[in-house]
Amino acid sequence: MNEELYKKIANSSAYRASRDENANEILSNPHLFCDLVAIALNTSDAHHFKACWIMEIVLEQQLFLLTGFLNTFCDQLPHYNNESALRSISKICLFISQHLALSPQQEEQITESSLDWLIDEKRKVATKAYAIRTLFELGKTRKWIYPELKRILTDDYGKYSAGYQAVAKEIVKKIK
Repeated sequence: MNEELYKKIANSSAYRASRDENANEILSNPHLFCDLVAIALNTSDAHHFKACWIMEIVLEQQLFLLTGFLNTFCDQLPHYNNESALRSISKICLFISQHLALSPQQEEQITESSLDWLIDEKRKVATKAYAIRTLFELGKTRKWIYPELKRILTDDYGKYSAGYQAVAKEIVKKIK
């Protein structure tokens, strides 16, 4: 573990400039990505959510960095509870569903986690919105997802904010 990187992550903040600075450090030194992933996937680490924020920015630019860690990433999905981490993790799942070839097991793990996040009433809207979009992407090849997704979105439409409703309306329209 690179101690300097760990300290930078531990001392980072939610401000975009702080997250970008750390992401640029990883992008400039890709060998550090392994350490970033180790922190982000260790949900018992007090700073894992900060590593997730940084990992999201890195992977938005260079998703291929995750390919060697994809099995571990998918295995870890059910263990996330921190809402700050979940927002980033659910967004990474969207990137993955749009751009990477997945094994059937990886697809199942992402599908199951996304459904769990979507139906959990305690989850924040941003996590739910990324889960909805991820399920829409996965539903292009897993036909059983669309009817289930449509049912959930229709049933839950009035329970959540205007942001949730906008995403739900958009996806239900695409499913038809």
